Amino acid sequence: MAKEYYKILGVSKDASQEEIKKAYKKLAKKYHPDLNKSKDASEKFKEINEAAAVLGDAEKRKQYDQFGTTGDQQGFAGFNFRDFAGFNSFNFDDLFESLFSGFGFARPGGRRKTAQRGADLITEVAVDLKEVLNGTERELEVTKLDVCPDCEGTGGETQTCSKCNGEGILKQAKRTPFGIFATTSPCNECQGSGEEITKKCKNCKGKGVIKVKKDIEIKIPAGVLDGLRLRVPGAGERLPGGAGDLYVIIRVKPDNNFERKGNDLFIKIMIPFSTACLGDKIEVPLVEGTDKLKIPAATQGGTVFTLDNKGLPDLRTGTRGDLFVHVDIEVPKKLSKKQKQALKEFD
Repeated sequence: MAKEYYKILGVSKDASQEEIKKAYKKLAKKYHPDLNKSKDASEKFKEINEAAAVLGDAEKRKQYDQFGTTGDQQGFAGFNFRDFAGFNSFNFDDLFESLFSGFGFARPGGRRKTAQRGADLITEVAVDLKEVLNGTERELEVTKLDVCPDCEGTGGETQTCSKCNGEGILKQAKRTPFGIFATTSPCNECQGSGEEITKKCKNCKGKGVIKVKKDIEIKIPAGVLDGLRLRVPGAGERLPGGAGDLYVIIRVKPDNNFERKGNDLFIKIMIPFSTACLGDKIEVPLVEGTDKLKIPAATQGGTVFTLDNKGLPDLRTGTRGDLFVHVDIEVPKKLSKKQKQALKEFD
């Protein structure tokens, strides 16, 4: 009696190759004997792979749909999947992509390797609170790889690769836990480009890229927070496949006067005992200068005053936070006889 492969994989008879592939991956992970310790897992796993081997191949599937058999359905018979050690350390996605190239899921025909894009670069820039308040500009010297201007990234004079005949890939048969399948890999002679160098460029010595130093100007907006990443598109390494990006991580320097919480600033001020008792105006430092703060009479130590809109701007809206002034009373260490007498009379 013919096996019901569609039922085994849990797909309909008009299922697409992608649907078959997804069903196979899901069931293979579920029933592999190294991952599933139930008694029937091994047999179930064999059925799943036998079904995928037929339904994943266009010709075998057509024959199966017409006749209910392919004539070679014993391809997995007698294979003990437990003998394949280390299966659960495999990346299932990578493994299935390789296997399904033999099942017919991969696109036919040779494909040249896509030219590699340059790597992204990361650097850090330190700013102080004044630069956070107003924003700033910086010029960064970046050492990076760039396409060789002499050969424009080819590495020199080239010709069609003799090993892969310009396809950029090599085809070979591989033995896997599921049988022998045809696989493809980038040509190791031309690294998948389809061309080999006949005469190396003197400037880059055949590499196609050189190391350069470039000055890159960046704008740091007002209100930046510590750890913020700014992206400069195309300012990373540049290879024949395109340029990467430059990421600038902002580090806000600690300030001797202010503590920052979001867009608000906090500062501690010591005031004389007489000011706390009688009241007065004091000068309070700001990020951009100073301001006057009125201290009312009988102010207690630990009182916090607020200076509206004297904090830092919001990165998105530009609205400034507040400055919170915590006042403590400075007790004099030395008193004259007259001062001591006055305090006694005060008591």
